[in-house]
Amino acid sequence: MQKKDKISMSVIRRLPRYYRFLSDLERRGISRISSRELSDRMGLTASQIRQDLNCFGGFGQQGYGYMVHQLKEEIGSILGLNAKYKTILIGAGNLGRAVATHMSFETKGFSLIGIFDSNPDLIGQKIRNIPVMDPAELDSFCRAHTPTVAILCLPMAAAEGISEQLISLGIKNFWNFSHYDFSASHPDVVVENVHMNDSLMTLCYRITNREQGNDA
Repeated sequence: MQKKDKISMSVIRRLPRYYRFLSDLERRGISRISSRELSDRMGLTASQIRQDLNCFGGFGQQGYGYMVHQLKEEIGSILGLNAKYKTILIGAGNLGRAVATHMSFETKGFSLIGIFDSNPDLIGQKIRNIPVMDPAELDSFCRAHTPTVAILCLPMAAAEGISEQLISLGIKNFWNFSHYDFSASHPDVVVENVHMNDSLMTLCYRITNREQGNDA
């Protein structure tokens, strides 16, 4: 079965969840699982799982199920987790420090190679054994090391200018924790926006609806 030319974002956004569940199954020593068993664990229908995986050519055999390690590796390959895209982080405050410290970049397709912050008290400090640099060094660093991804952990007011600078330096991929939306003016840029306030408000809506007897 051939991979579909156009995969919906809803399917793509489920792939990391499949990868996470399969990794947990592998750690627990489970080597094979049926779509029905996987659906029970993930809260999806078996039909949905089969449809999602069929977008990428299909895996497993009817009546036999999926080999956990093989499926996990296939999904990891689809996601590009072995790519090691060279990445820089802009903003080493509380959020940036937490992202740099706690994210397992190396197993998620990225390699963090540089951290920048304009706060003179932070410049020179090491986070994840990477020294925080002055943004004045950004141009020379990017020309020397050619990163392709930037993580933005800075206020929206500062994000516009730095994002334009980064795009001019050839960076076209962003993990964006700021509230600045620059994708409309740069349609060729790949942006994954992370709005934690939006997620918190969605949680509030769901709780409110449950309290009112309208399960979301």
